[in-house]
Amino acid sequence: MNRESFAAGERLVSPAYVRQGCEARRSHEHLIRLLLEKGKCPENGWDESTLELFLHELAIMDSNNFLGNCGVGEREGRVASSLVARRHYRFIHGIGRSGDISAVQPKAAGSSLLNKITNSLVLDIIKLAGVHTVANCFVVPMATGMSLTLCFLTLRHKRPKAKYIIWPRIDQKSCFKSMITAGFEPVVIENVLEGDELRTDLKAVEAKVQELGPDYILCIHSTTSCFAPRVPDRLEELAVICANYGIPHIVNNAYGVQSSKCMHLIQQGARVGRIDAFVQSLDKNFMVPVGGAIIAGFNDSFIQEISKMYPGRASASPSLDVLITLLSLGSNGYKKLLKERKEMFSYLSNQIKKLSEAYNERLLHTPHNPISLAVTLKTLDEHHEEAVTQLGSMLFTRQVSGARVVPLGSVQTVSGYTFRGFMSHTNNYPCAYLNAASAIGMKMQDVDLFIKRLDKCLKAVRKEQGKESDDNYDKTEDVDIEEMALKPDNVLLDTYQDASS
Repeated sequence: MNRESFAAGERLVSPAYVRQGCEARRSHEHLIRLLLEKGKCPENGWDESTLELFLHELAIMDSNNFLGNCGVGEREGRVASSLVARRHYRFIHGIGRSGDISAVQPKAAGSSLLNKITNSLVLDIIKLAGVHTVANCFVVPMATGMSLTLCFLTLRHKRPKAKYIIWPRIDQKSCFKSMITAGFEPVVIENVLEGDELRTDLKAVEAKVQELGPDYILCIHSTTSCFAPRVPDRLEELAVICANYGIPHIVNNAYGVQSSKCMHLIQQGARVGRIDAFVQSLDKNFMVPVGGAIIAGFNDSFIQEISKMYPGRASASPSLDVLITLLSLGSNGYKKLLKERKEMFSYLSNQIKKLSEAYNERLLHTPHNPISLAVTLKTLDEHHEEAVTQLGSMLFTRQVSGARVVPLGSVQTVSGYTFRGFMSHTNNYPCAYLNAASAIGMKMQDVDLFIKRLDKCLKAVRKEQGKESDDNYDKTEDVDIEEMALKPDNVLLDTYQDASS
């Protein structure tokens, strides 16, 4: 309702009551105006009524919601199901145009405004998280792997001779496939073992650059967030190598926004050397459904080039999800989540350390990994893969998701490349281990329940191997969970292995 509508309402209801209602609406509109003027995440989160008012106001700016619209084209925002329309808040046209995912659509001013605001808020949050000099970013409706591919395809036009991408090894399939899909040959650089940690082999990277020749290298593809005992790559040193040899540098920062350490590495790498773009997942960092990523960088024109490489329009769903989430949380709410994640990391580390020592195991010392932890499984028969993966399968059947057991000597072929010791980021890690991570949104009760169920499963596995007496094994604990068989059948074992990879 505008001012004229409120004035008309005063003829039907007491003017004093109408003015009070008008003031209440203005308080909502004030928040919306500040958002549009500043383009920054509000400090305090909005209530749902303000959010829904804002989204409704944007949606009615799109032509498919015009009362007198007459569409005669092939894409007019027609939706057969009203449930689908409501699910998307009637934003039907998507974002971008055929030539640029960030371009404004003439027939969808509201969706275009939504896209611009979302990108502006995400940029603000990236700065808040630690990358203060980031120049530009945009939300793309693809997960991290395909978003990396888009970056590589953009670089292809700048480096026509390039055939190779130098990649310090991380055993995660989507980032590896992103290079294959883009049509390049990954050059795998094995990590070096320093104490318990797997770290970037800088000498091997530079030697490979000199061997292949800088002109034939598309970029160095580095990683921040990862599973322990691998730790984030030495981004500063890699950035210096890239600057010295004139090679682009793309960073896979999949779930690194939630880590101040990962974001600091990116900021420092850009300060001392070269980082062209860094890619991060929406779902892992902002607790929204899977399907979106953020491509960000320090050169505004290069980020615009990447957005123009995206063919056609795109779904607005990931942008809408993260916009609603950030406006609901506010910057203070997001900072609180980041603080709680750090606290949960310390708590998880302490609890795992205590439990591991009770079983003559130990928490691996990986101080450079700020998110993931690893505990040895030496007391299990680590020379037989099934004995180790049994533990993971038992956790999986007890509704513990995200934990990974990594046996010795696993071999996997990905897109024609064979990796020995797959999942451990190296050919021959000294021991089998179990991973757990403290990611954004984790609560203390999650840690406590995980430790309780891990303790239960370790007792069961040790008992089966004759390493635990019946006196130490209490079948009455967690009766609702323990109704499941302690020893998984082959189907459950295969299910766990698929989930882990």
